[in-house]
Amino acid sequence: MEQGEAASSPAAEAKAGKEEEDDFGYRLFPDRNKKPQSFLARSLFTFHNRCQLMLRMTLETNPYAQLLLEAMKQSGCTVFNDRHFSCENCDGCVSGGFDSATSQIVLCQNNIRHQSHMNRVVTHELIHAFDHCRAHVDWFKNVKHLACSEIRAANLSGDCTLMNEIARFKFGLKGHRQTCVRDRAIRSILAVRKVSRETAEKAVDEVFDACFNDLEPFGRIPHSKADAKRAYRDFQNRDRYNANL
Repeated sequence: MEQGEAASSPAAEAKAGKEEEDDFGYRLFPDRNKKPQSFLARSLFTFHNRCQLMLRMTLETNPYAQLLLEAMKQSGCTVFNDRHFSCENCDGCVSGGFDSATSQIVLCQNNIRHQSHMNRVVTHELIHAFDHCRAHVDWFKNVKHLACSEIRAANLSGDCTLMNEIARFKFGLKGHRQTCVRDRAIRSILAVRKVSRETAEKAVDEVFDACFNDLEPFGRIPHSKADAKRAYRDFQNRDRYNANL
């Protein structure tokens, strides 16, 4: 503590801690700080049951998720369903989040209602988890790091496919994908950080080209489920080839 600085009271420190925590978006995930429900209570809760079933379907059948799980395993970050995924209630319109403090993906069971939505959310958050595994990401102090991962997640998860954009009544030709990725990255930053829109836009724009073109571990932009299957097959073949060298 510097000289001349008044000591803060425990209440003030608690309030400051709460405000600091809010800066990181934890306010959107209120169940993070609650005592876990009993197995019986969770089993009887329809949202939780549905979330767990859709998650299992995604992990077992979705090529986007399967490729990311394999890539993380090879990077030394094996993902376990019970340990690294948590179905919880969330505030607002958020669908999921990656809690780097616990290396856990939060799935918003009250906001994810369809299997296709679950597929995108799991893929989006697994990309954050993959970035957390392979790089020294400073999620809390470096907004450019956050911006880069949000750009990659929007670009590679299927968030900005043509069909999804049409469903949102957004149409465009040249450069439309880049516009979608940029907009969704900015929105994600604003949802979890108390920064100005100008700050979020500046961070995204400064890293956009490099992060938009970082296609690991897919090696391409998977424009469809069929494309993701090809990427997954190529990923497996690449590793078999490297193993034989």
